[in-house]
Amino acid sequence: MSIASEFKTFAIKGNVVDLAVGVIIGAAFSKIVDSLVSDLIMPIVGRIFGGLDFSSYYLPLAGQAYGLPLVEAKKAGAVFAYGNFITVAVNFLILAFIIFLMVKQINRLKRKEAEVEAKPAAPAEDVVLLREIRDALKAPRSAV
Repeated sequence: MSIASEFKTFAIKGNVVDLAVGVIIGAAFSKIVDSLVSDLIMPIVGRIFGGLDFSSYYLPLAGQAYGLPLVEAKKAGAVFAYGNFITVAVNFLILAFIIFLMVKQINRLKRKEAEVEAKPAAPAEDVVLLREIRDALKAPRSAV
């Protein structure tokens, strides 16, 4: 088998295609969760902790003035940007929880599908009729 045909077989397999679709959907879903965190959740968290833009919280490490915006403080030297890290961590936790719920639901559906497949189907009507005829022919005949 040539390398080209092996690669074609590999690339066309369902698992590879499923993986590619999953990565694409995951990237799009990640943007949605990122927007949820940065646009809806973190402003509320920031408001609770006394600021409007939680992701811009930092501790200056190179003698910068503390009131500078995060971008300018980074230009002036090293900063400990804990607000941005917390935002990314919350984003990850929400994304991980949603993926957990999705996997849990998929496993539940697979279990139900396996249970349906495990139950033997009732025999067809013609099979039941043939069995009755067979059993009737096997029965001893009474003398008439």
